[in-house]
Amino acid sequence: MRDSAAATLPGKSLVVFDDARGLLSDVFPCADGHAQERSLLGEVAETVQANDLWIADRNFCVTAFLAAIARRQAAFVIRHHSGLTVKPLSALQPLGRIDDGDVSEQAVQVTDAEGHTWTWRRIVLKLKQPTRDGHRDLILLTNLPAEQADAATVAELYRGRWTIETAFQKLEGHLNSELNTLGYPQAALFGFCLALVAFNLYAVIIAALRAAHPEAKIDETVSEYYLAAEIARTTEGLNIAVEEQQWAVFTQADLAQLCALLLALAQHVNLKKMRKSTRGPKKPRTPRTKHKDKPHVSTAKLLAQAAAPSGRSP
Repeated sequence: MRDSAAATLPGKSLVVFDDARGLLSDVFPCADGHAQERSLLGEVAETVQANDLWIADRNFCVTAFLAAIARRQAAFVIRHHSGLTVKPLSALQPLGRIDDGDVSEQAVQVTDAEGHTWTWRRIVLKLKQPTRDGHRDLILLTNLPAEQADAATVAELYRGRWTIETAFQKLEGHLNSELNTLGYPQAALFGFCLALVAFNLYAVIIAALRAAHPEAKIDETVSEYYLAAEIARTTEGLNIAVEEQQWAVFTQADLAQLCALLLALAQHVNLKKMRKSTRGPKKPRTPRTKHKDKPHVSTAKLLAQAAAPSGRSP
């Protein structure tokens, strides 16, 4: 790596987020940082369970993957990629409006590599505001029956997919999931997976605080940064002060006992120490009109000029 002018990629991971529980449920690591995410979809398909609902971006809109989900009696809501050919079976039918825009739907036909034909739903959401990429149309494919989820519900489900992006922001910002000094792929992937485990522990703590303090609006008031800092500060001290055998209560407790213990501990947490710092409205940026003809100015002189009586300068 030392003599490489190009940035090096220590690996790639495909992570599955269980939105119902708020946990990262699976990870598919790959040592080749140049590997395409789609090359891992075969492994992902093996984990699909009946009655699952898989929600993903258009990079995962691959016929083989969608067919594998359907064959396992599961469902999907995936953004349509232009590379996947569909045959319209009906015209787009307007179905009303949701907060984000107008929704319409049509039946489409997809044929997989084995020659099997699938009939799925194609849902188009015409957005009021464009996406970050400037797209006005959000096009989705789903095999969910209409009686289980109408077009508006499907669109809302997909719009909530950004939950996993929030999880990755917390991983990077608070849990140091990507260490630049880890050059060996196995080490980098192992460190990243440890951060995934730490995220799940964090999610359990937040869930316990929600249950113990239902009136406190934990998600809006508790700072993830302060919580992570508290864990980092106290862990080493706990390892010194608490004998190893005293942790056995956590390893030996069944699910009901562990939940009761976590609730009891959460009730004693001082939430004031974890409260988010709220900022006021942003001030307008001061126009930079002075010293345009100079490459540098002295901070000390600027402060002296500001402190001097009006009309005088040192």
